[in-house]
Amino acid sequence: MSDWDQWCRLAFQAFLIQGGGVNALVSTGPAEDLTPMNSQWASFLGERAAMRREPGQWLPDQLRALSVEPEEITQVILTPLQLYTTSNVAHFPNAEIFLAERGWTHFHRTKRHPHDDRWSSIPPDVLTYLTHDAWDRVRLLADEDEIVPGLRTWWAGAHHRASIVVEADTESGLVTITDAYFTRRNLDQRHPIGICENIYEALDVFDRVSEVADHALTLYDPDQLTRYPGRLIGGSTAEVSGG
Repeated sequence: MSDWDQWCRLAFQAFLIQGGGVNALVSTGPAEDLTPMNSQWASFLGERAAMRREPGQWLPDQLRALSVEPEEITQVILTPLQLYTTSNVAHFPNAEIFLAERGWTHFHRTKRHPHDDRWSSIPPDVLTYLTHDAWDRVRLLADEDEIVPGLRTWWAGAHHRASIVVEADTESGLVTITDAYFTRRNLDQRHPIGICENIYEALDVFDRVSEVADHALTLYDPDQLTRYPGRLIGGSTAEVSGG
């Protein structure tokens, strides 16, 4: 472990994967009103940890800027189960909703956990939506699974019990997207994140991502926004910032 007492800037992101009639979204982004989430974060990390967002950066607005209406999203993939990924699920009424079966089970069975407070994972209104209005569209992912041809997932752990890696085949090679580590530095130096639940799982993620990925992306790395200035990979995968 290193960098004690240092703050690292993160840029929370979501990803739109398009092709063959698919409009798959990885993460639905934080809520339009950031106050409840920021209040929770400030309670244990301090005010400096508050998320800040510019006008127009709420995820449904960003999708519309790409000429994609929320009703056109065909799949929503949630990793991990946290307010910054789950809050806007109900804005995508036609999408199948994919999440790790391990994460769903952990959410319902765990009463005490160091950093997975129940309502900081899935807000009550979204939980009601998932288990009632949207239940027929909810898909629980096995440890190795396929969403559609060319779009796969595998369970990662490391960060949360709901953490997965999404793999997307593109014209520019295989793209991985995950929350299991935060930045490219974590991957290159095999340096697990500080809020890691299982170091051995993290090392397994580093090994597999390094082996298969042509483009290794995370939900948080601000350098991705300059590494891919057009926010596009392969002409069919668009990266959009969620916060």
